[in-house]
Amino acid sequence: MAKVRKRIWGDGKSAWIADYFDQNGKRHIKTFKTQKAAKAWLVGTGYEVKQGTHTPESDSITVAEAADIWIKRGKLEGLERSTLAQYENHVELHIKPSRIGREKLARLSTPMIEAFRDDLLRACKSRATARKILTSLKGILGEAQRRGLVAQNVAQPVKVTINRRDRRRLDIGRDIPSKEEISMMLAKVSDHWRPLVVTAVFTGMRASELRGLTWDDVDFTRRVIHVRQRANWWGEIGAPKSAAGHREIPMSPMVVNTLKEWKLRSLRGEAGFVFPNPAGRVQSHNNLSYNGIRALQMNCRIVDDRGEAKYGPHALRHFFASWAIEQGFSPKKLQALMGHSSITLTYDRYGHLFPSLDDDHAKFAAGEISLLG
Repeated sequence: MAKVRKRIWGDGKSAWIADYFDQNGKRHIKTFKTQKAAKAWLVGTGYEVKQGTHTPESDSITVAEAADIWIKRGKLEGLERSTLAQYENHVELHIKPSRIGREKLARLSTPMIEAFRDDLLRACKSRATARKILTSLKGILGEAQRRGLVAQNVAQPVKVTINRRDRRRLDIGRDIPSKEEISMMLAKVSDHWRPLVVTAVFTGMRASELRGLTWDDVDFTRRVIHVRQRANWWGEIGAPKSAAGHREIPMSPMVVNTLKEWKLRSLRGEAGFVFPNPAGRVQSHNNLSYNGIRALQMNCRIVDDRGEAKYGPHALRHFFASWAIEQGFSPKKLQALMGHSSITLTYDRYGHLFPSLDDDHAKFAAGEISLLG
């Protein structure tokens, strides 16, 4: 039977002991400074024992050990290599070295997680990064809870909020290349990089999708590109980013003609990649980015205040979205072309670029007339 008792040592020091049996009939004690704290703890522990979820501190593992279990589970589940690398980064650089990492699961509390969150916000460059790390910690504790290693996920109530007003919207000339900049790049791009740049500009494909594109997925008869796969950072071929990533993208006349000409003179590897490396295998992301897109900008003097290339490869995808909006494509159609998993994502990124469908000035003028006569 559980009880709270006072213990006094020979030197006059005293403490309050919570004495109880776990769900397996094993006796445990836990020491507290006050009777109130001991009783409060024993109430919660008694409930966990009845539910069969209690883990005594003596049997509890640390957060760092639980993180290793979580990573191993991710590998067994076949998570993408890039996803696992990000999780391992969170664990090794932020969670294990922290006070939380050395703490036993049974001793964790929500206030401890709140303190960890505050440390993250001070250490990380952005709130978005801090939120991702906190999400990984929640995943670790959730996995431990499912395995019966801890009674509850005390991190669940803790959040890192990101105010929508603080999110910087994409602007042309800063995040999105202007039409003048794109025209300059298309005019100066080398014969080797021209097919890739033209395709990126006028299809909006992700760099990973361009790197994984094969000639089997280029349909010159219907004039569409089928996006069926992508190459990750390590050159491994896998499915698109989401179910919506499987899509057809119409080819403009320039894309059709450029790719037809490129097919006649390009290197043909066994895998049939459209934009392979010299060995016929997957083009590395770094080569595409630095020797292709960024080097082209340096040649065109499209640079930032530090004299470096102004845009990364993803900026060409942003340009395609802005260009498609200018051509009159609807938000839903743009979502399909971009391969976005939700219309919300499309609106969040590009909603401010859509023109007003109505004449706002005319509406205001009509409103004035109706009010004043």
